[in-house]
Amino acid sequence: MRALDTLDKKILMALQRDGRLTNQALSDAVGLSPSPCLKRVRALEADGFIRGYHAEIGRKVCGLSVSAFVRIRLTDHSSETVTTFEREIARVDEVVECHLMSGGQDYLLEVVVSGHDAYAQFLKDRLHVIPGIGAIETNFSISALKHRSPCPIP
Repeated sequence: MRALDTLDKKILMALQRDGRLTNQALSDAVGLSPSPCLKRVRALEADGFIRGYHAEIGRKVCGLSVSAFVRIRLTDHSSETVTTFEREIARVDEVVECHLMSGGQDYLLEVVVSGHDAYAQFLKDRLHVIPGIGAIETNFSISALKHRSPCPIP
């Protein structure tokens, strides 16, 4: 993997703050002319530093007012159990993030739903039907103090 220089880092930070920047606006922001700026962006994309461009959706405006953090412990760690769980959880739209964890739990899910009744239905219809889940623990977010912040570039 290549090392990032100061201009690459400026480009990455600017695009994290606003992925819709035009090349002209980006080049102005980082102090490059448009052609070398675009070349750097393409190189950052090709090297995997930039994996895509996304719109951040207002969850509450879309009716998704509840965020739950769900800890999952599997019944066992056989290849079949892990593969089945990971395959099935990838199909669940309400799960917006899934992390394999160290410690007492196997996975941490971030789940978004419209309310507590919807979460109960999600548990019944989407999680409880996945084989190999031994325990489920849920914490509900009261409010997000920091959400989708730019990743620090070392």
